[in-house]
Amino acid sequence: MTADLPGSSAGGEAALVLPASDTPPRAAVLVLHGGREDGLEPPPALNLPGARMVPFIRAIARAAAGHAVAVGTVRYRHRGWNGERDDPAHDALRALDELTALHGPLPVVLVGHSMGGRAALRAAAAPQVQAVVGLAPWCPDDEPVAHLAGTKVVVLHGDRDRITSPDASRAFTDRARRAGADACTLLLADGDHAMLRRAAAWHALTTGAVSGLLGLAPLPPVVAAALSGAPRPQRPAEDGAAQPLGSERHG
Repeated sequence: MTADLPGSSAGGEAALVLPASDTPPRAAVLVLHGGREDGLEPPPALNLPGARMVPFIRAIARAAAGHAVAVGTVRYRHRGWNGERDDPAHDALRALDELTALHGPLPVVLVGHSMGGRAALRAAAAPQVQAVVGLAPWCPDDEPVAHLAGTKVVVLHGDRDRITSPDASRAFTDRARRAGADACTLLLADGDHAMLRRAAAWHALTTGAVSGLLGLAPLPPVVAAALSGAPRPQRPAEDGAAQPLGSERHG
């Protein structure tokens, strides 16, 4: 069962999809799936980008169980980003407004993959967003970063990704750090865009990052080291472990 806000959008459907709970949440995680560069049609009922995020949602929900953390998703009105329309970013902001209407101004961690990662990073302009975990996000060179000052941003990117660029993710978090964000990019060795290669590592690292950012557990050491600005190797470790990408810290 989900708690929607009927009629909260122009199309009559809420942007927020949230499991019903008898316990008032003290924090929330919203998950945003990927999509297309262009596409005004709604996502189909059988939507592969959405299905791809189900294991992440389940893993995060298990880690958050018993901690009064709501774990929900963002419903898109359109399948694509659609240029200057920035459709999924607006949907994410609507979902945050709907969450506030339901439960008050909770601290929120956004988790987004590919186009959803871009939308999550954009929606971090909302004051309740404390942190973003971007999974292989789409980060164009001109993507804004000034609004991320004071926000924690953890980007995970596979080194075999041929859809979105690990180098662009690194450039984005470097710019975000210079703008005042606590940001890093971690490279997952042998990881692909669909997050099917080494899926267990993707799920574990994402869940560990979210749990740490929520204060439910310590951050995974590799994430903590990257956010602290510890020396970072240029290449992924030979054993396939996730390693920070880049070698310089920007203050």
